[in-house]
Amino acid sequence: MNRQITAALKTIGTLLLLLILLPINAALVLTAWIVSQITAPARAISDHPRTILLTGGKMTKALQLARSFYAAGHDVVLVETHKYWLSGHRFSRAVKRFYTVPAPELDPDAYSQALLTIVQREQVDVFIPVSSPVASFYDAVAGKQLMSHCEVIHFSPDITQQLDNKFTLCETARSLGLSAPQVFLITSPQQVLDFDFSADHRQYILKSIRYNSVSRLDLRRLPHEGMAEYVTSLPIRPDNPWVMQEFIAGQEYCTHSMVRQGQVRLHCCSRSSPFQVNYEQVDKPEILAWIEHFVGQLQLTGQISFDFIQAADGTVYPIECNPRTHSAITLFYNHPGLADAYLGDGPLKGQATSLQNDPQQRFELPITPLPDSKPTYWLYHELWRLTEVRSSADLQAWLNKVLRGKEALFQGSDPLPFLAVPHWQITLLLLNNLRQLKSWVRIDFNIGKLVELGGD
Repeated sequence: MNRQITAALKTIGTLLLLLILLPINAALVLTAWIVSQITAPARAISDHPRTILLTGGKMTKALQLARSFYAAGHDVVLVETHKYWLSGHRFSRAVKRFYTVPAPELDPDAYSQALLTIVQREQVDVFIPVSSPVASFYDAVAGKQLMSHCEVIHFSPDITQQLDNKFTLCETARSLGLSAPQVFLITSPQQVLDFDFSADHRQYILKSIRYNSVSRLDLRRLPHEGMAEYVTSLPIRPDNPWVMQEFIAGQEYCTHSMVRQGQVRLHCCSRSSPFQVNYEQVDKPEILAWIEHFVGQLQLTGQISFDFIQAADGTVYPIECNPRTHSAITLFYNHPGLADAYLGDGPLKGQATSLQNDPQQRFELPITPLPDSKPTYWLYHELWRLTEVRSSADLQAWLNKVLRGKEALFQGSDPLPFLAVPHWQITLLLLNNLRQLKSWVRIDFNIGKLVELGGD
């Protein structure tokens, strides 16, 4: 009972903070909306307008893709599961229609059928899943059913599982002659306890193969004192395998790439940040070369994201692959070539692609964020971080980050999601948790959910 009371007080306190911020946000959004009605530029007219179906409607990355496709003259249909009917992105001017569907992990057949019904009803031309970690496989299964009705920009179920598995990822990379960390498949805690760390001379990290929003942040190294108690506390089983992956010291990077028939058409790379809510483009040709070799050898078509570690000697090691859209796609907020990169068939790498609505404007493939692209962040995350400020230097660093960056949700010509996500979507989720006296770990304004133990 004490735990429930603590959870309730935490939720009530958070709701009060959001209530205090509501009038400020509402005034900003109302002003931006009025200005946008007067000054918003005319929407581009595409020579080949298409209807795009995007899943993952609660997440900022889906909103970013919707805005980019809309700006290029395409129509966007946005989808989410029933739980997130309250998505604030449904109020975006970039979204022509919004639907909810069954949760794929609960009823895969109903999920696929619901998507097919939407494709037929809306005469969808292209299906681009913006998958959650749980949904990427089910989107691949649904994609097989949709292929006869529209183009599908996603991997097959087999490839999705191969990429999403931290063990098979490293094994595949090594088979292609690429660098990869040492990794072991773990189906029992005893395998770790029996491992001869003294003979190996490496440190390792345990990671769940199945996505876990909480344990993924636990990066304690093995071996360590108290290891037996730690390892036996983890839910490692044959039906829930983990990996023991070599720990490699170095700088961590995250990437997002859109690939078609083994060609990288869009790519961004950023240094990794706490909780992955800050992105800034960096040029790392060695990482791009690794990705190009990997996707080229496998002839992949879809969206693929990696986490890399670059060691002191410059070698890059993949530590995770996510066969889905990465939130770093927000770095393309001002790039007019995103839609063409996703939807176009050619040209080959190194040649230029012209925008469908402006043949005079050309970009070399793969496109990357524009030179004047600002780092992206989520303001409500940054406001939360003010509690960590301990000195004037900390405050100055915080101000510099906010002033030199771009808020990922806010767009002057499309301001409503900036209001609706925290003060509708997140607020209603918090109220629902309060009603059930449920606890939560943190709020993810980027993904648009409450991170919960055992949650999605």
